Amino acid sequence: MNANIKTKFLVCIILILSSYMQLYAQLNPWVIKTEKIDPSNYYGITVANGMIGIVSSPEPFKVKNVILAGTYDLYGRGRVSNFLNSFNLLNMRMDINGRGVDAKSISNFRQELNMQSAAFTSTFNYEDQASIKYTYYSLRQLPFTVLMEVTVTAKKDITINTASVMEAPDALRDVQNYYNEIDRPHVNISLLTSTAKSPTGKLQLCASTSFIFTEPHLQEPRVIHEMWDNNMHLMKFSKTIKAGQTYAFCIVGTSITSAHHEDPLNEAERLTIFAKLEGRDRLINFHQKAWADLWKSDIQIEGDAQSQQDIHSMLYHLYSFAREGSSFAPSPMGLSGLGYNGHVFWDSDLWMFPVYLVLHPEIAKSIIEYRFERLEAAKRNAFSHGFKGAMYPWESAGTGVEETPVWALSGPFEHHITGCVALAAWNYYCVTQDKNWLKEKGWPILSATADFWASRVERSESGSFDIKNVVAADEWAENVDNNAFTNAAAKLNLQNATVAAKLLGYIADPDWELVAQKIPILRFPDGTTKEHATYNGEGIKQADVNLLAYPLNEITDTNQIRKDLEYYSKRVSDTGTPAMTQAIFALLYTRLGDSEKAYKWFKEAYEPNLNPPFRVIAETKGGINPYFATGAGGVLQSVLMGFGGLDITPDGIVQKKSVLPKRWKKLTITGVGISGRTYIVTK
Repeated sequence: MNANIKTKFLVCIILILSSYMQLYAQLNPWVIKTEKIDPSNYYGITVANGMIGIVSSPEPFKVKNVILAGTYDLYGRGRVSNFLNSFNLLNMRMDINGRGVDAKSISNFRQELNMQSAAFTSTFNYEDQASIKYTYYSLRQLPFTVLMEVTVTAKKDITINTASVMEAPDALRDVQNYYNEIDRPHVNISLLTSTAKSPTGKLQLCASTSFIFTEPHLQEPRVIHEMWDNNMHLMKFSKTIKAGQTYAFCIVGTSITSAHHEDPLNEAERLTIFAKLEGRDRLINFHQKAWADLWKSDIQIEGDAQSQQDIHSMLYHLYSFAREGSSFAPSPMGLSGLGYNGHVFWDSDLWMFPVYLVLHPEIAKSIIEYRFERLEAAKRNAFSHGFKGAMYPWESAGTGVEETPVWALSGPFEHHITGCVALAAWNYYCVTQDKNWLKEKGWPILSATADFWASRVERSESGSFDIKNVVAADEWAENVDNNAFTNAAAKLNLQNATVAAKLLGYIADPDWELVAQKIPILRFPDGTTKEHATYNGEGIKQADVNLLAYPLNEITDTNQIRKDLEYYSKRVSDTGTPAMTQAIFALLYTRLGDSEKAYKWFKEAYEPNLNPPFRVIAETKGGINPYFATGAGGVLQSVLMGFGGLDITPDGIVQKKSVLPKRWKKLTITGVGISGRTYIVTK
């Protein structure tokens, strides 16, 4: 290569690197933007407050779904309870100078999510007439209430006709629509309200909206109600805006059901009136303060801007999908849609719960409360199967009975869920050291689940107590005996119940300790842990054996952990594997001190699963079912308990020696545990 060509080549490389570094430096750790919206390849992002979730749409003034936690009924998806879409209460229509604003008439359409303030903003230009911006919030301080703020800046003299549209999803029936005006000396309250029955009539779903006109010194425009059909009605107003002027208003609304309140119709209107009279500024200020409190518990990465943004996105979604004091537990897809029917699996207890427990124990408490409230149903489930104690269902919904579709064998056989619930309960005590809670809520769960395992084992003459005929944590292994994860989870459940009894001054059932000692963990001749009795090296769907090292702590020898990792990481399928599998590999390699293998698996856990335009996580590589909160929980555990070195012990949260990937300069974890401590890992 001559000197001239060499110089040009180096200049090109420098320019490319410089451009890349500039782009990388501009990556905002808190804001996910898209400037190119392709409706045919668009996966919405969710704004939620732990109770109500709003999923974005590629169409202007539209939202795709409105999901309410705890809202289940039967309809057209098998004979089990399903999540219901609620009323779409933030859809809007706007005409400018008599012409409708739609996807064909706008340009420069952009959207962004500010994760710090949990605000979703869309901006666009309407022809050469106006620029428009709207932002919506699922208000954190008001669990059932949402707000959308709209600003219109006129480039020419224009008249806008704006409508708040209330639409009922097709699955709802017996829709009734109401419009009320409440006059007060200084304000007129217009209420657009709808109510309907769920498909079987089990639930009443209600929603109500009102306008907030944000310029009180101006006369409020007249609001007009129009009825279009049984499933849709609207209220609208008109406003003339001079060229160069900006006009702003808000739509505030409430969605609530009889699963949440005995009188949802009146309560929807009361809560909407409350929010309207709070006013735009107070609503947003309180919302931002609530999110600022949530973000006191944060993960900060120096040296890897994309990983930092991705981790913030995972935290944001987990924070969005659960809330303090609710006694609801998140489903695998959180409040992002109807995926997995909104049911609650081990995803909640084993994959998401530890993140909440470390960063927001008060939210973790809600998840355990969900399980505690359904303990009696779990006891009835055990009785039906001929066992004692409490047998938690593989899929749980509103009542806590088994909700797995009958074609899936996991319903009758995936019993490790009971050990996962018990582990979450024990770990909640470990982090909080709350003995009153342990006595009142934790002990009933721990003792009843221990009784289940003592009755579930089959006591052979050879002396081993086998657990036969289960679906493994690796769900491709159906109706197998002595599954590694199931057996280890049962052992730990029995051991923790015994320790809890001693802490509380109770006499533990001596059979628990005996059974725990006799449950086998199988090995191959070379010492590798065997997934189940008939396992012979087949491909696996997800981590099973490797979970014995974390979170079960059944295997603590580093040589054994490495041996099992090297064996099973080669047997994970390239397709159909849920994101948390690789996350466990990342966590364990970090604990073994191999930071680069850990980083490889950390990236492998979620990057192939991302969907445009907001990098939302699907369940599997190439999957199209975001948002997969379970996977986010697994990846976050790989950071907290892997790179961060945190560990939950009987004495609380501790930090062990850890390693960082080469490109990470520093990892800071703030707001940890009940005391809100900060932990730092550096090179």
